[in-house]
Amino acid sequence: MPNADLVLEGGGVRGLGAAGAVIRLLEEGYAFERIAGTSVGAVVAAFTAAGMGAPGLRDVIERMELHRVPDRFPPGIPYVSEGLALSSMRGAYRGDWIRDWIHRELANVGVETFRDLRREDSGADPNTPPEHCYKLVVMTSDVTYGRLLRLPWDYHRFHLDPDEQLVADAVRASLSIPFYFRPCALTDPTRGATSVLVDGGVLSNFPIEIFDRTDGVPARWPTIGVRILPDLPAGITQLFPSLAVVMSPPLLLLQQVVATALVGNDQTHLERPGVRDRCIIADCSNVGITEFTLGRAGRAELLERGERAAADFLAKQ
Repeated sequence: MPNADLVLEGGGVRGLGAAGAVIRLLEEGYAFERIAGTSVGAVVAAFTAAGMGAPGLRDVIERMELHRVPDRFPPGIPYVSEGLALSSMRGAYRGDWIRDWIHRELANVGVETFRDLRREDSGADPNTPPEHCYKLVVMTSDVTYGRLLRLPWDYHRFHLDPDEQLVADAVRASLSIPFYFRPCALTDPTRGATSVLVDGGVLSNFPIEIFDRTDGVPARWPTIGVRILPDLPAGITQLFPSLAVVMSPPLLLLQQVVATALVGNDQTHLERPGVRDRCIIADCSNVGITEFTLGRAGRAELLERGERAAADFLAKQ
């Protein structure tokens, strides 16, 4: 059984493609030592780190009620609720349904807090601090202090015990697409300071290097990354297909800024020699990141695209 570390890119509904790729890797016998994910990649990462095999992961993804993800605030009237929420809640949707669903599904397989995802590794990089001894790492962005948070690694910054923190809360924070979902908050009980957390993709949507050793010793197993967003600038309209129309300069600039935040930083790292060689690239074109009305056929197609991409990657190894 081959071992590997796994890194999953964020990308909203396109995460179905990432799930398909992981399912294929599991079917091929891969065991994942550590898994990192951003946004929807954190959802798939959490389920995989919790020990779900290919059948379990496929089942939970197929049962997810996508249309319930954008859960409106009262009064629940389309457009009216979103407008009121944006002005008062800083996000059009609550994000409560997806958080509660993740919590229930993880609890069903015996995982609630990060204590349930602890791992011991006598052969780890000696520079690895003790707070890194977990199977799962979730990326989120602290916009109060302008920093990337890697949970559970960075809970100590808030004087919080990682073992006591709910995995679903960390994943929900990573899912906080700015202005789409209400942002999350994390409070330091010692200092009383509260940070506002949004989607990890704002600062690092694809941290492919997160598990790389720093002591000069060759890696004991590879890191495999799964990408679901296109390179820029050619793929900029693929992120939001519904906006692929003639836009005014200000709206076009806004689209470019959002796309660069999601892709630009990690794309720079991907240009380094050999980095792309360890990436599975799932073609999720023509599906928007917030296309939560995607039907059963469209969902099945994304899963299949991810599986095919993983099969192509493995054939080249």
